[in-house]
Amino acid sequence: MRVVAAGRTDAGVHAYGQVIHLRVAWSHDLADLQRAWNANLPRDVAVRAIARVPEGFHARFSARSRTYRYQINNEPVRSPLLARYTWHVRRPLDVGRMEEACTALLGRQDLAALGRPPSGESTVREVLKAEAWAAGRLVFVEVEADAFLQHMMRRLVAMAVEVGLGRLTVAGFADIIRARDPRGVPGMAPPNGLFLMSVRYDPEVLQWSLPSPETWQKESCFA
Repeated sequence: MRVVAAGRTDAGVHAYGQVIHLRVAWSHDLADLQRAWNANLPRDVAVRAIARVPEGFHARFSARSRTYRYQINNEPVRSPLLARYTWHVRRPLDVGRMEEACTALLGRQDLAALGRPPSGESTVREVLKAEAWAAGRLVFVEVEADAFLQHMMRRLVAMAVEVGLGRLTVAGFADIIRARDPRGVPGMAPPNGLFLMSVRYDPEVLQWSLPSPETWQKESCFA
């Protein structure tokens, strides 16, 4: 049985809405198949929805966009309970400036500064949404794009945090993007704060009963 996923992630990254496709011989209800899989999967994996798809559907190549969210614990003292799902940044972040900086990502442009393509492809990507916000002690950075480069989210989050700490200006953030030179990026955010939130497809290809990005509350995805 060959299982194909919508996207690959680094070790330590989480997936709230990963999508896979596979061909399986099953003559019963899909709900029974979902229960059977969940009864046998390890505790850190769960099938949240199942749907039949048209012939030729591909979890990766049929996708129209993907949404990633990064979570930062921005309180003075680290929280062991949040450590698996957040990056602890103890100095206060200026989230308004982070939000302003993220606007430089919007649109279709060459994002070579933020990562490499999977296999020598173009580094041009279209970013549909890029925003930052705070909810209590947590700070979030969320980006929706037609496709992502390797380490793209972790690099742009590292840049956004530098802006939030006042060590990089909003204009400097935009300059790094325009320069298309990864040497200007100040490292990468750790993987544990990153979540693949959703993969979007054309409605005639796949419709999910899971919450869409527009209906998520802007809270921690493990709250």
